[in-house]
Amino acid sequence: MNVLLDNLDLFYRGFLGTIQLFMIAAVGSLLGGVVLAAMRVSPVPFLRATGATYVNLVRNTPLTLVLFFFALAYNRLGIVQLSYFALACTGLIVYTSAFVCEVLRSGINTVPVGQGEASRALGFTFGQTLATVVMPQAVRAVVPPLVSVEIALLKNTTIAAGFSVVEAGSIFPSLSERGYSVLIGGLWVALGFVILVVPLTLLQRHLEKRWSVFA
Repeated sequence: MNVLLDNLDLFYRGFLGTIQLFMIAAVGSLLGGVVLAAMRVSPVPFLRATGATYVNLVRNTPLTLVLFFFALAYNRLGIVQLSYFALACTGLIVYTSAFVCEVLRSGINTVPVGQGEASRALGFTFGQTLATVVMPQAVRAVVPPLVSVEIALLKNTTIAAGFSVVEAGSIFPSLSERGYSVLIGGLWVALGFVILVVPLTLLQRHLEKRWSVFA
């Protein structure tokens, strides 16, 4: 307990940074995943090819390399200078969006083709069909894997510690500098992540039960 109580400031700042990273990256990756999924099922060949290229490229690139690019190379491009925290959020969004896209696309494929054809027969555009008919059903079908992707994102935030971003992963070197046991500190960090994952799991179960009633 001494490791935790004597270093509450470290754990507070670390997990506050983790939660902030996760919340921003979760919202951004969900929006990005929806856009990419729409591109992948679009009737326009160029959009389908662009979406497929992005997903295949990013999914096969280690997250460390993605964050390494944003942390060390992006600001040298001279586009917009961003803080390390903003760059970490951007890297996590870019990476996770590809996985969210594939989860949503698998859900879209479960929606009967006849529903899309019926909506088009009623005069709906592709965007209207996707937003009002297909996507709501797709999301209901992929709640468990979608939550799993977000849980993976939560754990992936620890990689940002290597790029001067204060979050849970940055607690270990600080504990070592203060002369405390890194092993014991790691156990407390692991417990902290378990506590953060529990609400996501409960949300998944709640959505599954609620949407199964209306299915």
